[in-house]
Amino acid sequence: MKIVDNTALRFTAHPEDAELILKHVEKSKAVANFGAHKELLVYWGQEETSMLAKVLGSDASIPSPLLRDYKWPGTHTPFAHQKDTASFLSIRNRAFCFNEAGTGKTSSVIWAADYLMNLGLVKRVLVICPLSIMYPAWQAEVFIAAMHRTCAVAHGSRERRAKIINGEYEFVVINFDGVGVVREEIEAANFDLIVVDEANAYKSTSTKRWKTLARTIKPTTRIWMLTGTPASQSPVDAYGLAKMISPERVPRFATAWRDKVMQSISRFKWIPKVTSKNDVFSALQPAIRYTKKECLDLPDLVYQTREVALTTQVASYYKKLKEHMMIQAAGEQISAVNAAANLSKLLQISGGAVYTDNHDVVEFDVSPRLAALKEVLDETLHKVVIFVPYLHTINVITRFLDSLKESNSVIKGDVSARERGAITKRFQTEEHPRILVIQPQSASHGITLTAADTLVFWSPVMSVETYLQCIGRIDRIGQVNKMTVVHLQGSEVEKRMYMMLRGKVDSHLKLVDLYKQEIGS
Repeated sequence: MKIVDNTALRFTAHPEDAELILKHVEKSKAVANFGAHKELLVYWGQEETSMLAKVLGSDASIPSPLLRDYKWPGTHTPFAHQKDTASFLSIRNRAFCFNEAGTGKTSSVIWAADYLMNLGLVKRVLVICPLSIMYPAWQAEVFIAAMHRTCAVAHGSRERRAKIINGEYEFVVINFDGVGVVREEIEAANFDLIVVDEANAYKSTSTKRWKTLARTIKPTTRIWMLTGTPASQSPVDAYGLAKMISPERVPRFATAWRDKVMQSISRFKWIPKVTSKNDVFSALQPAIRYTKKECLDLPDLVYQTREVALTTQVASYYKKLKEHMMIQAAGEQISAVNAAANLSKLLQISGGAVYTDNHDVVEFDVSPRLAALKEVLDETLHKVVIFVPYLHTINVITRFLDSLKESNSVIKGDVSARERGAITKRFQTEEHPRILVIQPQSASHGITLTAADTLVFWSPVMSVETYLQCIGRIDRIGQVNKMTVVHLQGSEVEKRMYMMLRGKVDSHLKLVDLYKQEIGS
């Protein structure tokens, strides 16, 4: 498909497609014949390219006039794959974006929506996503990529959510289960575009979450669904996504889809059919996908932040410890040693487990942090390294991974050098384990973990040197993938620590200041 004089598209079409295009696109004409095929010339406008996309279906080569007309606002220049993604979405009312995590698909969506707003085709956008990325990924990115647009997060009480939705914000961000809380308000607000991020949350049509969203969508509503790992667990998982975007591509009932893509080998065990990959590919259309490896202009290392709420239990203990620290600090000179010890306690509580004065371990409810970890795991098909600074927290995480049936191994202080070598070799060369949980002090030097493309910090470490060494386990010679570093943060001390680590400000030089800020906030 060629762009002619920046005003028209010239391409060859199958006879059936050519007939439909000539019938439905007013500004089109046949200019030549190639056997049974026709060469067409179509005006390069928004309406015309949208109709082409509708007729040609999953053909991702159709360029949107966005590429010619859009000014790409924001503080950073879009990468080539981001432009392609925005182009693809802008001429499709319903579509999938399967770009891998870390490829910047959030910005692509914002730019595509902003372009449609400029044309008057979209007035308001509802973004549905996990709690952990509402603020750091979506609200922050709207400000960076389209700072002239208004954005608010509909979270908190029902009244607050309703107030945001009924306001005049152009982008409204809400979490998955929040949609059901204010479904009537959302329906009345008439959002022109709904974006579902990490759309695997809607893989099952039997869930209340899926049914609520399906009821909310009108025939005229644009909807784009985003996930880096479509149907990664089972071909059955494609059904809910396809039913939302392109119901005509799947059977009416989920059991018929299961029978189409799976075969029973016993009463309780099913395995994918040989043809299931093609069936899933056909069902999940129209779609665009870029892997990190394909994004040649993408930085080798991308950072993400996931906000995790502190449960009532954690917040209560965190507050009590801060109050105790304030009493200790009153009128006393605070040393770096004492500051480090107390900050470490705060980090331990935030992370889920802490030692008592009697050396017992007390575990806390950190379900939001575990949920955010699962989101990260679900968004990549590659291997993952999780750095966990505190030994007693590792058990919390490994139990959770076991419950997910995620193969995992652990490297910590009591693992011998020989066993560490064996674990590392298996991680690098074999399919399992997919996840490696590491205590930073035990593996920040001399270990190569380039089989992973994603590194998660469960909690911040206390040293810039250790932080950089941890990242160096995957970011080194032998790495062939683009990499993503994820920070999980919930408490204020974690946010401040990550800022210091990213800024390469040695925390040991700033611990007293950080300590004073925390107990004074």
